Parts: sequence; structure tokens; C-alpha cells
Amino acid sequence: MEEIITSVAQRTLVAGTPLLLGTIGEVICERSGILNLGVEGVMSVGAATAFIVTFNTHSLWLGVGAALVAGMLFCLLHAVASISFQANQVVSGLALTMLGLGLSGLAGKPYVGRPLAEKMTPLAIPGLAKIPFLGPVLFNQSPFFYLGIGLAVMAWFVLEYTRPGIKIRSAGENPAATEAQGVNVNKVRYWCVMVGGALYGLAGANLSISYSKSWIEGMTAGRGWIVIALTIFALWNPLRAILGAFLFGGIFVLQYLLQPLGIPPNFLAMLPYLATLLVLLAGGLRDKRKLNAPAMLAEPYVRGQR
Repeated sequence: MEEIITSVAQRTLVAGTPLLLGTIGEVICERSGILNLGVEGVMSVGAATAFIVTFNTHSLWLGVGAALVAGMLFCLLHAVASISFQANQVVSGLALTMLGLGLSGLAGKPYVGRPLAEKMTPLAIPGLAKIPFLGPVLFNQSPFFYLGIGLAVMAWFVLEYTRPGIKIRSAGENPAATEAQGVNVNKVRYWCVMVGGALYGLAGANLSISYSKSWIEGMTAGRGWIVIALTIFALWNPLRAILGAFLFGGIFVLQYLLQPLGIPPNFLAMLPYLATLLVLLAGGLRDKRKLNAPAMLAEPYVRGQR
């Protein structure tokens, strides 16, 4: 029984890691006032880029780096449209998703079903990995897991206790007042969108070179949309994103645990997305003042306007 519990807990953290990476990126992006609904598309592009580069170069870290760059460049399209041209951020994000899914499907088609020569393996922390239960669960994980936890803590600290964090939050709350203090709001927002893109790309790389054994079309499987819901669930707080991401990771694992009980597979496949709808519904029922949503989220800003 102990082995089963350990295995389930370990798989929960594995399944939740790409959600955590994506949610951190979306929190940073939205705290600056930019809504990005293109997470699903950017994650797909990151996954395809990481897999293709790793497959052809046999270098996992080169694949990770390529995914980071691809995510940033892809989100640059959204930044230009929503910041420079004040386009509707919802429309721009949805277009980014459709474009990303199409490009990743086209680029990855020759690699469908082809496994990598090597994949990112768990990294055991010396000494700590031998601790009963906690060792295998927390200290024998993929490097993406450790990176995700570290980035969540770092993002929380930066947003709450540093000058750059104050600029980011101010850009999302009151850009006119922020500009009056000599801060270039558009520059701040550009950087946040780009950082978010890098993290979406990293989440995609996690799926293609660590989580999965080979390339399959539709690898992200709606995780980008779950990331957007988790951002609300986390109240735009990177530390709360840790809890939310691994909670949803457990829901993904629950699908496989319930299969032997004869529950219809289609219903099991619905569980993560049903939970997403419940999270969004719960968010909608809350007092708006307690949601902590940036006041100017998804609102275009033109420099000099009040």
C-alpha cells in the first residue's frame, strides 16, 4: 500500500509540473495587465520545438533553450498586437492559440510516434532521496519540478518585495499613475509577456522531452486552458499556483486510478476540464474585491492618456 501511495504522489507532482510552469508565466503576464489566452498554442510550439531540436541534436538542454526562445518570440506577436496596437487581447490570444496548434501540428507531423534517443530523467538529490516516502516523492523528480518550485518562490518574492515587482503590479493596477512616476509601462508589459512566453515554452518542453515518451499530436491536451483557470484559482499568487497545479496534477492521475472501476473512459477524460469549469465558477461567485485581479487586466493603455 505504501508503494502505491508513493507512486501516486510522485506521478501527481510529475503531472502538475507543466501546469505550474505555465501558471507562473500567466501570473506574471496578467499582473502587468496583459491577458494572454494563447497559452495553449505557445505551449504546443514549445513542446514541438523542444522535441524536434532534441531529436536532431541529441541535446536535451539545447531543446529546452530552443523552447524558451520559441515561446518568447511567439508571445512577441501577442505583445505587439495588444500593447503597441491596442488590439483586443482576447482575440489576439485566441489567434495565438490557433496559430500555435497549427504550426506545432505541422512541424511535428514527421515525428509522430518517434521516440527520443534519451529523455529527461529524474534527478535524485543525494541523501534526501533516501528519506522514507518524502524522498522518492519530493527529491527524486525531473529537473523541471525543481525548476518550477524555485521559479514560483522567486516570482512571488520579486512581485511582492522588489522594485521591479512593484512596477509590474502597478502597470496592471494603475498604468497612468505608474507612467507619471517615470516608468515605461509598455516596456514593463512587453517584458512580462516575453517572460510568460518563455515559461509557456518551458512547460511545453517538459511535456515533450520529460513527461511523454514520444511525439504525439495534441500533446498539450488543453493544459493551456487549465493554466488560465489556475491563475484565477491562485488569485494571481505564484505560491498558491503550486497548490493549484499539483491539485490538478492529482486529478489527471485520478483518471488512471478510476479506470479499473469500470467508469466510462469518456467521463474520466472529462475530469480535469470539469474541475476547470468548477474553478472558474467558484471564481465568478467570489467577491470581486477579494479576487485580487489586476484592475486594468485586458484593458489597452495608450501612453499619455489618463
